[in-house]
Amino acid sequence: MLNANIPPASELPSSAQLLRSTAIAAATAAVLLVTAVLPAEYGIDPTGVGRVLGLTQMGEIKVQLEEEAEADRLGNPAAGTPAGEQRSSLDAVGSFLAGLVVAPAAAQTLSATPPAQATQSDTMKVTLKPGEGVEVKATMAKDAALTYRWTTEGGPVNHDTHGEPTDDPNATHSYKKGRGVAGDDGVLKAAFTGKHGWFWRNRGSEPVTVTLTTSGAYSDLKRVK
Repeated sequence: MLNANIPPASELPSSAQLLRSTAIAAATAAVLLVTAVLPAEYGIDPTGVGRVLGLTQMGEIKVQLEEEAEADRLGNPAAGTPAGEQRSSLDAVGSFLAGLVVAPAAAQTLSATPPAQATQSDTMKVTLKPGEGVEVKATMAKDAALTYRWTTEGGPVNHDTHGEPTDDPNATHSYKKGRGVAGDDGVLKAAFTGKHGWFWRNRGSEPVTVTLTTSGAYSDLKRVK
């Protein structure tokens, strides 16, 4: 050890170089947090990159599973706390970090409004494997309404009727929730312009088929996950 060569001071990094390296590392970590960690773990996607990469859907499923597990642990047959309320603090953190390192979303996306919708009717069937979750949504303008009815064959499901506004796809508004339900019907009136529909999860040990019938002012009714 006594014979070790000590580098001269001229070869050591300067304070400015160390500060620059630290700043680059911090910025890189913040970008990864906003674009990968928050979408994949919490379903929070302030940049939209997570949804393109499929990470946001993964996070949303994780949050849904955690809510269901907590409700099961508490033995509460009613719906759990809406995801938007549980994640409000995380949303605030994500939005703050996004404002520091990411540019705002494109203006044309925020201002996009679907054209006037004609009345239509549809019937759709989806089959859920044990433990599987399925989501079906339609595009609706603000204050548009549709009547719906869905039933299950093979067992009950957990469900969440909700919507996501066009100008903020990361925000979720829940209209109705239920656990261990074999069917539901009613009128869904859009609280805002965006995607509106249903999420079902089969918590049983056998496949379950959900049959959905809709009629009203909407378009693009389709399975999204």
